[in-house]
Amino acid sequence: MAFDSLFLSAMTTELSEKLVGGRIMRIQQPYSQELILVVRNERKNHKLLISAHPTYARIQISDLETTNPPVPPNFCMILRKYIESAVIERIEQIPNERILKFHLRGKNEIGDERLCDLYVEIMGRYSNVVLVDKEKNSIIDCIKHVSMAYNSYRTLLPNAPYLLPPAQTDKISPIDLTEADIAAMLTSELKLAKRIVQVVAGFSPLFAREVVAKAQSQQPAAILTAMHSLLQTTVQPSWTETNNKEDFYHFELQTSDTLVNQYSSLSELLDQFYADKARRDRVHQIGKDIEHMLQLEINKAELKIAKLEQTMHETTKADDIRIKGELLTTYMHAFSKGMTEVSLVNYYDETGGELKIVLNPLKTPSQNAQAYFNKYQKLKTAVIIVAEQIAKTQTELAYLNSVVTQLNSAAPSDIDEIREELIEQGYLRAKKQKNNRPKKAKKPNVHRYLATDGTELFVGRNNIQNDYLTHRFAHKLDTWLHVKDLPGSHVIVKSLEPTDATLMEAAMIAAHFSKASLSAQVPVDYTLIKHVHKPSGAKPGYVIYDHQTTLFVTPEKAAVEALEVK
Repeated sequence: MAFDSLFLSAMTTELSEKLVGGRIMRIQQPYSQELILVVRNERKNHKLLISAHPTYARIQISDLETTNPPVPPNFCMILRKYIESAVIERIEQIPNERILKFHLRGKNEIGDERLCDLYVEIMGRYSNVVLVDKEKNSIIDCIKHVSMAYNSYRTLLPNAPYLLPPAQTDKISPIDLTEADIAAMLTSELKLAKRIVQVVAGFSPLFAREVVAKAQSQQPAAILTAMHSLLQTTVQPSWTETNNKEDFYHFELQTSDTLVNQYSSLSELLDQFYADKARRDRVHQIGKDIEHMLQLEINKAELKIAKLEQTMHETTKADDIRIKGELLTTYMHAFSKGMTEVSLVNYYDETGGELKIVLNPLKTPSQNAQAYFNKYQKLKTAVIIVAEQIAKTQTELAYLNSVVTQLNSAAPSDIDEIREELIEQGYLRAKKQKNNRPKKAKKPNVHRYLATDGTELFVGRNNIQNDYLTHRFAHKLDTWLHVKDLPGSHVIVKSLEPTDATLMEAAMIAAHFSKASLSAQVPVDYTLIKHVHKPSGAKPGYVIYDHQTTLFVTPEKAAVEALEVK
């Protein structure tokens, strides 16, 4: 794990430099497991992000934008009551643990001094944020409640006494580690890096591997020297990649395959590393009902198409049914009521062979012949109806897949528009409003980019934005781009004569925000807006176009992000 106690130690230093002495001016809880504390210090606001997410737990100063719910969660309200306007006196790390303690001094409702501690526990799925009354050492509230039924060692509920997680008493502090301890590790059958993690407190597998690589020896003295050297390494926030797995640390890892980038601060590193991961998770939290509904509808459409294609296959037997009806009519004297089958000479067969025909014993010869003709007429009609149904269902499936693609690249602020679109299309139910006044229509939130030469590029991240951009926002002589034959974003180039370089950048954006975002060579069509049309009754985002030219580009996430206007 990259966010180990050593990384947290470096982060504690960074946070202390910027936040200690500052005042908490605003508290927000944009997502169920994330907090934003706006701290004012030295005439500057800092957004402190605290996440107790089981996968993305972290603490940092963040510049990323967040969307707040209309009604603050209970824990947010408790924090506002107890620590809004409080001063951060000190930030300390519990030794060798992934736990930070904020010492806060504020005032209660009548102006008396109130001291609180805010514990941030960054421990994977056990991560938590706990507000504690300093005087009583009792829990005021926490972002995740944990009862005795789930944790017999400590209860994380309001009014319960606060206990730190059980200390790893069987581990040795890095300060107390000796050559004898390392020599004992070398006798184990386990690899040295794994043994270091088992024995030394606060060390992650990532750091242990770095120690072994730096030592280049199995001698205890060399290993201890390498360990002390790395513990004193100057902070240089780095994003690395090893075996196609991305990771980060507070200094450059020699055991990594590739150095992706380096940053000026740990917070900037985390903002970049978690930007896309956290966005996808936040979109999932906000739109999980949409994801579930879309998957159900896609499964339903695919099953319907399979059944219709089976029916279409059966219609190929229509001529065989007709022939049987004609033979029964011709040879009606050769069989009678009560018979279950009859073999008749098939005069359509050049060999003159006989054809066995199944009969309904309850029907007369004339009724049996008529039954075959009726079935033949139904199959003939079914060919047209089934073909129409297959085309209609395939269009619906393409639309649903386009929404899935848009959901995968959506920002949290785009979810409301996607939800509104699905309500209009009848896939979701609208929530009842407390008052009967209709909601004022909002202008879609399109995304703006700047090409290298300064040309404005506009991108739709969902079908509402796409329709607005293409049919209302763009001028008829603007250039329109879209990935060829796949779901994706509409991109508008606001220029009468865009350069080839600008068109390539716009095409890269279109490819990035499409179903082909991971492909090496993506075909992207471009044409003028005046050649783009929406058929009557078409689904949102669907257009037809002509006079197009096709470019082939390779989507590059970093290049696209560099063009976005935040």
